[in-house]
Amino acid sequence: MGVTKENCRNELRTAIRQLTDRCLYSASKWAAEQLVGIEQDPAKYPPSHTRLQRDCSSIRRRFRSTDETISTPIAGTSYVSTPVPEEESEAADSDFYLLAKTYFNCREYRRAAHVLSDQTGKKALFLRCYALYLAGEKRKEEETIELEGPLGKSDAVNSELVSIERDLSTVRKNNTIDSFGLYLYGLVLKEKGDQNLARTVLTESVNSYPWNWSAWLELQSLCTTIDTLNTLKLNNHWMKDFFLASCYHELRMHNESLSRYESLQSTFGFSNYIKAQIAKAQYSLREFEQVEAIFEELLRIDPYRVDDMDMYSNVLYAKECFSGLSYLARQVFMTDKYRPESCCIIGNYYSLKGLHEKSVMYFRRALKLNKNYLSAWTLMGHEYVEMKNTPAAVDAYRRAVDINPCDYRAWYGLGQAYEMMGMPYYALHYFKKSVFLQPSDSRLWIAMAQCYETDQLRMLEEAIKCYRRAANCNDREAIALHRLAKLHSELGESEEAAFYYKKDLERMEDEEREGPNMVEALLFLANYCRAQKRFEEAEVYCTRLLDYNGPEKETAKSLLQAIKYAQSGFPSMDVEHFPS
Repeated sequence: MGVTKENCRNELRTAIRQLTDRCLYSASKWAAEQLVGIEQDPAKYPPSHTRLQRDCSSIRRRFRSTDETISTPIAGTSYVSTPVPEEESEAADSDFYLLAKTYFNCREYRRAAHVLSDQTGKKALFLRCYALYLAGEKRKEEETIELEGPLGKSDAVNSELVSIERDLSTVRKNNTIDSFGLYLYGLVLKEKGDQNLARTVLTESVNSYPWNWSAWLELQSLCTTIDTLNTLKLNNHWMKDFFLASCYHELRMHNESLSRYESLQSTFGFSNYIKAQIAKAQYSLREFEQVEAIFEELLRIDPYRVDDMDMYSNVLYAKECFSGLSYLARQVFMTDKYRPESCCIIGNYYSLKGLHEKSVMYFRRALKLNKNYLSAWTLMGHEYVEMKNTPAAVDAYRRAVDINPCDYRAWYGLGQAYEMMGMPYYALHYFKKSVFLQPSDSRLWIAMAQCYETDQLRMLEEAIKCYRRAANCNDREAIALHRLAKLHSELGESEEAAFYYKKDLERMEDEEREGPNMVEALLFLANYCRAQKRFEEAEVYCTRLLDYNGPEKETAKSLLQAIKYAQSGFPSMDVEHFPS
């Protein structure tokens, strides 16, 4: 069966109230953003109701549905109808529940739990356990800071996990647990390392109540392979498409992820979340122009947005767009300077200015706010590499891979650091890990090839294989073709060398680039064509070399003279080989 836009609206409106009532504010915020992202009919609603949906012309959904039904990329799939559960009657507990909520909102978690200690309803049980969980997390963080400092590693654990697990496992066995209790139970099991049971419990939670995005995210963190994802028995609710799109992105299946998001845009055409996720997928595909266009649009619609803007700053940094990055840094500084994303953006700004120590200061500030903030560890590692502080760089990159072993940038950074320390075998090990995770990135293949070329390894055939992969992966830096030509020349493989020099020359002509690489290619090709008695081609290359003023001009003159002698039938001049 299809699901209409109006059904989605009604489901989300009810879910937002229920999530907020249980203090699940991140999930409530996400649901509210999707609610506003559903296109409104301008004829039915006043302009104030469609303000956020006007002027969104540059990034429009590619699929439009004439009837108001959510489409799905999988042919023949029908969505199940999951009624939003009615709230249970807890009139006797409501006053205590309201008091507990006020304590919770003031971050007095233990007081909130204490108020609900005698209450028996499902809502009260959830909020009591959730408050205890957050109290335990808060204490764990305090112990870490006391023992190791704000960025230190620690064996501190959440001391409330055991009692929460005991209470929730009992109500689950009695079949009196609701979907919110299942969500929290799954979160506790994940923290304790029982991943299989955590997956089962979280699947039960999202199947019974699919609107809790926080539960989906916890389930996603337990799906580190496509095989694990495929084993999940999930109902075909429309929220499943959001989940799969996000999972595909994390599993580096970026085209599949884009396909899901584009399908969802038929209903959630004005969802800023979906636009940002599309930008993330295109960022991973290195489509920087499109990413920049999406983030410019997002900032125009939502000028005080900080979520995901650190990725936008990475794009501006890669493009060396100083003015754009300066504007973005100022904007987030004025909006909320103590968000980890804001600190990373400002750190990127100072890095682009070459102020690496100040950049590190802001990345450290981001980590003090959230020490599991992955990109801050990786970016700080990059800064330490620039500062030639390799031990600190290695430590930062290791912290990043501890948080997420699938972060190819951190593995690549480790490879760079060990390469700087003159340890190519270690560097190669880490480059291999990075290229396994991101095989479409030419920079990783080039780094691995350069490792094979080092004096300690001298594995030139392996280097050639890596450069070939880089050349097939849209090598933007134009390194691979030139290195392939050089290596084949060094190995005496003139025909292969000529093939790659010619391809490199064609690319330089297309990009209107001049320089020593062009001179080198022209010299080699002139010599090669002369040796193959392809004199007309050789003359063309020599003639082009006459436009230069260096020693290559004299070499070209000598070559032209030798070619004329050879064409006239005279014995060959005593020119064994001209330097290339």
